[in-house]
Amino acid sequence: FRLNKKLLSNRYLRLLLVIIGIASCIWTIKTAAAFGGSRFLTRTAVVLQNLAAAQTAIRLTPNDAQAYRANAALLSQIDAKAECVMALEQAIALRPSDYSLWLALGQMRDKMGDTPGALSALNEAVALAPYYAHPRWQRGNVLLRAGQYEAGFTDLNLAAQSNPELLPNIIDLAWSVTRGDPQLVQELVELKSDKARLLFAGFLANRGRPAEAIEQSSAAGNLNENEGRELVQQLLAKRAFGEAFQVWAAPQGNSATTTPTFYDGGFEGTLSTNEIGFGWRLPATNSLKLSVDTNQPHSGAKSLRIEFAGDPNSALLSQLLIVEPSTRYRISFAARTEEIVTGGRPVVVVNDTAETGGELGKSGVLDKGTTDWRSFSFEFTTSPKTNAVSVVVSRERCPTSPCPIFGSIGLDSFSIERLR
Repeated sequence: FRLNKKLLSNRYLRLLLVIIGIASCIWTIKTAAAFGGSRFLTRTAVVLQNLAAAQTAIRLTPNDAQAYRANAALLSQIDAKAECVMALEQAIALRPSDYSLWLALGQMRDKMGDTPGALSALNEAVALAPYYAHPRWQRGNVLLRAGQYEAGFTDLNLAAQSNPELLPNIIDLAWSVTRGDPQLVQELVELKSDKARLLFAGFLANRGRPAEAIEQSSAAGNLNENEGRELVQQLLAKRAFGEAFQVWAAPQGNSATTTPTFYDGGFEGTLSTNEIGFGWRLPATNSLKLSVDTNQPHSGAKSLRIEFAGDPNSALLSQLLIVEPSTRYRISFAARTEEIVTGGRPVVVVNDTAETGGELGKSGVLDKGTTDWRSFSFEFTTSPKTNAVSVVVSRERCPTSPCPIFGSIGLDSFSIERLR
């Protein structure tokens, strides 16, 4: 009897264990199905911008922070700020160590005008992710709007250390806060590297502060080719010709002087098709061939040869020259032609680079047909606002359009002198 009772007891125990196991499996399957369904609905809600799907996901898994986060994101898009804050707070209660949830809460509170609440949430985000740029960037901006400039720029500078791409924005913010005071900007923004100083130099150039731009570029040390080109372009765009020449001339081995001079007026160097500064600028065209010619140059060992094959363009090449205002100059050069046939012959023109612009002077036109070297010279006077001119090898106005040209010309011995 005792043996039968023991066997019966074991049978009930095994049955109970089986029932518990089955119930556990059912619960696990049900929970996994609910979780999987919730995550599916969460993804669907985000992709399709479906708020109802996000709310259904919360009902399926009320303890899943991700569902509340998706709900908050969609509430934010429909400008339901208060409901969005509540959803984020519920998500944080479930996952308090997620800095991104605190960050989102801080941003939303800031949008609602709750500065203390925003800073409280952003403090948590920074504490959880002290080396991440985004939390400090957001807190820094909130502090700036609250008038706490020193604390704000401390955060922004630390953000830039983590993400240097933020530095241009920080400089722009400092420029706005200081109302365009370069010295105060330097006090607020940490320009610790040569790259940062060069970035500030470009910013100053774009804001029409060429002298300060040169000061920053000098502090940055020697510029590489790309850095120098970019700064020269920025300065030229603001008509800061003297400062642009100072940057351009340094790697060329030239001194930054106001004495006008042609760079490679005899074409002894190598021709470049990507000149953006004060050397010869060549046109980008396939129907015009420019080359250095060593066959009987006018002076030196080389001259420039331009071969035409019907090219209708008017500008052939040009060079910027630094000049002084209200001053008279003479330009001299030599040219020869070979079988030139056209209705618009080549001519050298001097154009003013001041905002008013205009033609200041031009040479006589080059001869048609074939000629030997011939010397040309002409004079022009700069206006009171002129500090640079553009010397352009161009063509005279043609009576017909298009106006092709055939043959070739040689150019050499460009020079400029100041007249008393």
